[in-house]
Amino acid sequence: MKWLIIGVGGFLGAIARYYLSGVAQNYITKSSFALFPVGTLAVNLLGCLLLGFLHSFLLNYNEMYRWSLNIGFIGAFTTFSTFSLETLLLFENDEYFYGVVNILISCIVGLFALWLGRMIYKGIWG
Repeated sequence: MKWLIIGVGGFLGAIARYYLSGVAQNYITKSSFALFPVGTLAVNLLGCLLLGFLHSFLLNYNEMYRWSLNIGFIGAFTTFSTFSLETLLLFENDEYFYGVVNILISCIVGLFALWLGRMIYKGIWG
């Protein structure tokens, strides 16, 4: 049952991400910031806001709500929000070193891993 609840939330979160990022990007395309990925930025920031609220709000509720909304919906809406929450929790627990390391590894090594994956693809399929 847990998997189904997370899956339904994820299904809805993915659709919401696609729709809202498209709306935001289409809106900004009419301006001088047309090349900036405002759709993704808008979804990520909104996802962080929602997860910050839901994480606190749902602590006193049935865990099925947390699975559906936090893991399923917000998890599919944006994983950046999960990264942000986990980093904030490290800072709130005075684990500043681990918070900074999480930011640096996620951003720098994440970009490197993305680049490496593209290079591997180009090396195999040209």
